[in-house]
Amino acid sequence: MRTDTNQNDSRASGNVRPPSLHSLYLSPKYLGLSFGATGVVFYLGCMLTMATVSHDAAVVFFNSLLHGLDVRLILKTSVPVSQAALGLVTIFILCWFAGVLIAGIYNLGVRWGKQ
Repeated sequence: MRTDTNQNDSRASGNVRPPSLHSLYLSPKYLGLSFGATGVVFYLGCMLTMATVSHDAAVVFFNSLLHGLDVRLILKTSVPVSQAALGLVTIFILCWFAGVLIAGIYNLGVRWGKQ
């Protein structure tokens, strides 16, 4: 059972409410979490690539991703577990912060645009 007073809201009737201002906002908490999780997935994919291919194949792969930047001299194939864990935590925090900033700046723009 619907409790709102305007029960004839449908696109066919032409009586369409604009979205509320609250529905236009992004949740910084959830966007930060999704950015952080995406960064961790990319980091794990990089770790999996490094663990499963040869050094030369990894160099070719990462050189193609970095538009010709030569990574042959800086590519490490063995990384301690503690350093990899620190990298996972760091990339999550940085990506989470990026998501929170994007949502916050977007929400400011929505708020200022509606004034």
